[in-house]
Amino acid sequence: MEFGRVTDEELAGVDFTLPADPQITVDMLAAAKNDVPLQVHVGCAKWGRKEWVGKIYPPKTKDANFLDEYVKHFDCIELNATFYNVYGPDTIAKWKAKADSNPGFKFCPKFSQSISHIRRLKNAEDITTTYYEGVLAFGDKLGPLFLQLSDNYTPKSFPELKAYLEQLPKDLPVFVELRHKDWFAVAENRDQVFNLFRDLNIGSIITDASGRRDVVHMALPTPHAFIRFVGNSLHPTDYARVDEWVERIKNWKEQGLKSVWFFMHQHDERYSPELADYVVEKLNTALGTQLMRPKFIQRDDKPAGQTSLLL
Repeated sequence: MEFGRVTDEELAGVDFTLPADPQITVDMLAAAKNDVPLQVHVGCAKWGRKEWVGKIYPPKTKDANFLDEYVKHFDCIELNATFYNVYGPDTIAKWKAKADSNPGFKFCPKFSQSISHIRRLKNAEDITTTYYEGVLAFGDKLGPLFLQLSDNYTPKSFPELKAYLEQLPKDLPVFVELRHKDWFAVAENRDQVFNLFRDLNIGSIITDASGRRDVVHMALPTPHAFIRFVGNSLHPTDYARVDEWVERIKNWKEQGLKSVWFFMHQHDERYSPELADYVVEKLNTALGTQLMRPKFIQRDDKPAGQTSLLL
């Protein structure tokens, strides 16, 4: 992922401190507080990573078998493949079958770019219907859906965003990622859009990227968190940032959070399994969960680039 990337020199000057919870988050979690156990999921953005062959995938694993191997290490995936193509039920049913070996596995498919970036949510009913018909083939493997708006989708398009979200089916959870700076820089825009999400029971994605601290907005319009964490190739700050996130998630759990989806990105995705493993280890310790951890054949640890063989 290139979003929010900074140079090594700029990285040293980034303030990674997580902002305080806004009032919408405080109020939402207070209203949602109950005794239901927190659902926690950790995954990556792609299964088709050749760099993971010999790391978590067995040597000589073929591309066609990458998903079969991925589901042995993670319990969910942020499915970006559906952004580039609208897949029919037949293809998606084949992906689902590959995940049957992991009973709790969930696919979180991104809305097609033809909906979000090309038609920009206008006159997109037909493509949206086709998209839903496809992802419904995931059945019990279907997690929340993910609508990413482009960097140039501004608050001027709020009426189109509102109209589109209002007509979506209500029985499947949807999260929206906002990227244009004016959604966050102008308080009126921020309040208007997050209040809309709250009223429609739409979740809001928090993207933690080094060069875009404004999108670390910490607003939860539903009692569910969807976090896209963008690391910097196992830089020491990656681990410190994870530690702070684990503490915040623990606090949210105590306040009433019902689920968290934590997706690991790196600007160099070869390092995603290592940092995802660190996330899982820390969450298991802090929350008393028993999330599955990636099983390494060989791994890279800090400092990045130095390889150690697990015996």
